[in-house]
Amino acid sequence: MQTSTLTGSIPAPARRIEAIDAARGIALLAMVSYHFTWDLEFFGYVTRGLTAFGGWKIYARGIASSFLFLVGVSLMLAHGNGIRWNGFGKRLAMIVAAALAITVATWFATPGSFIFFGILHHIALASVLGLAFLRFPVWALVLAAVLVAAAPQFLRLPAFDHPSLWWLGLSTINPRSNDYVPLFPWFAAVLAGMAAAKFAKASGLLARLGGHLPQAAARPLVLIGQHSLAFYLIHQPVLIACVWLFAQVWPAPAQSPQAAFVPACEASCREVREQAFCTAYCACMLDALDKDGALDKVLRGEQTAELSSRVSGLASTCTVETDMSLMGREEE
Repeated sequence: MQTSTLTGSIPAPARRIEAIDAARGIALLAMVSYHFTWDLEFFGYVTRGLTAFGGWKIYARGIASSFLFLVGVSLMLAHGNGIRWNGFGKRLAMIVAAALAITVATWFATPGSFIFFGILHHIALASVLGLAFLRFPVWALVLAAVLVAAAPQFLRLPAFDHPSLWWLGLSTINPRSNDYVPLFPWFAAVLAGMAAAKFAKASGLLARLGGHLPQAAARPLVLIGQHSLAFYLIHQPVLIACVWLFAQVWPAPAQSPQAAFVPACEASCREVREQAFCTAYCACMLDALDKDGALDKVLRGEQTAELSSRVSGLASTCTVETDMSLMGREEE
């Protein structure tokens, strides 16, 4: 893909492979479908918590993983034979600027769940860290990916609970954010992409892919993939504007805080427990939070150590009470 001489001259630019651009375009369109559903949820047209749990959660993780995998592929193809610092620096500067713009915009739009380390922040950091892995053999990249993916299972510690360290992904609490893609375990997808690109290049697969796709139907996907950053920045404001305009004509039915809490609570609970438990547990939590005066704060997404401690205590109490209640029913 690139050529360099023994004298250390700057490698020639890599030939663009449109199949990779098309794959990136598909991932972007999948992201549009997810964000559109999130927007419907935000404006109250679908059940609260729909996109945060269950199948939609898996879908979102799949989209993020595909993006980061392609970041790894592109990083290896562009710089595997030698880092092109000029192009790398310009691209990194654009991504960092876009990430900061996302943080500022979401801070004002949704301060309780603003994006402090989302997909763009991760791509910026991963692009820099990935340079250290360019010379790794395929097996070492795969091993590193496995270790990074497994790290949160073994390295979560209270020492990482400070907000300044949340970007690592090793905190014992889950920060509230509309897009949270910490270093661990998500950097594993980038490393996997780098490994796949190096293997594909060595095996001749990249040569067989060729440069241009002959199918005319693939052109829109290729175009989107080639302008992925601009597409990413523009699509969500456009979607939100469309849903907002729709809401001015056909507003969603108003929901009380209680009605908004239960579906989201049960969706989260069903990730780890059965329906019977979740129904009783969420009813208990709703009552406990309401009496404690913390319900509105939880729904607003406030994140303080004091509130987290109170909610954790209420959750422990409701868990014990619900388990005991269900055990009593089984004995009768």
